[in-house]
Amino acid sequence: MSSEQVVRLSLALSGTLRHDGAGGVADDLADVPGLASWLRAEAEPLRSYLGGIGAADEPTRAAVVSVRLAMRSLFAEAVRPEPPSRADAHALLPSPVALDRLNLAAAAVPVHPVLGWPDAAAPTVAWRGEPDDERSRLAAGLARAAIEFLSGPNLDQLRACQAPRCVRYFVRSSPRQQWCRPSCGNRARVARHYQRHAGTA
Repeated sequence: MSSEQVVRLSLALSGTLRHDGAGGVADDLADVPGLASWLRAEAEPLRSYLGGIGAADEPTRAAVVSVRLAMRSLFAEAVRPEPPSRADAHALLPSPVALDRLNLAAAAVPVHPVLGWPDAAAPTVAWRGEPDDERSRLAAGLARAAIEFLSGPNLDQLRACQAPRCVRYFVRSSPRQQWCRPSCGNRARVARHYQRHAGTA
């Protein structure tokens, strides 16, 4: 998995907790169909690593949510002294527990490199898991992506978006970036404008 894919997959998994548009938090992985939909949309970087992803089920969903909680708990630790995302600030795991959970998920499936030597093309390396259940392979792949992200060069730029109602983490692409998306910046500016004018009324 490339560095860019690791970042994208980690943020995509983290982003399955999001603002619901009505002041609350939506969980895209709240049920098995939600997991299946997310996998169809986001898990492409894992396909060569896992050798395929089959049907989602409840134990698989629980394993993925467990990895997400561990990862978001460590994200919250990484953005300190800034506040963590409001989505799960009340339910974060202690760092040692989150580390153990992520490391155990990542270690559940042994992997080995497979060298490809196509005619007239550069050699390639793909990582394959030993035969095991898909739940362990999926959780291990996501945990390993999270570990690569958390130990990689992009961690210093990880931030929790502080726009009103936003609960996402993002990687800053410039030193001046304050919000995960332009729409969050607009919401934050509108909120500040409203507060200034409400205070003078």
